[in-house]
Amino acid sequence: MKVKGVISEERITLPELREALLRVEAERLETGKEMSYELRRSIEHANQLAVIPGERSRALVVELLALEKMKPDIAFRIASIMPKTKDELRAIYAKEKYSLTVEELDAILNLVKGYF
Repeated sequence: MKVKGVISEERITLPELREALLRVEAERLETGKEMSYELRRSIEHANQLAVIPGERSRALVVELLALEKMKPDIAFRIASIMPKTKDELRAIYAKEKYSLTVEELDAILNLVKGYF
């Protein structure tokens, strides 16, 4: 498949991506078009890793962005991965120049747990 150019660009979470891929899959099956290997693998990957529905993941991103020390990249990553432990959350913040306190980690994990 050749890409001619980027039309638009926006950040989405993994659950939102799964919903978009499922729409593409349904459209392809309806029209009888063959799905490429990459598309099938992408759908399989998204189905395995997406935990919550797309609209709930977007709501989580909005709540995370309200927190201090939260960048949009990290908020989308947290909403896609849905970390369950402080170690998983620290791994997301590993490349940042600052570290979070235990209270800040707990606040983020409590928000995430509210969406399971």
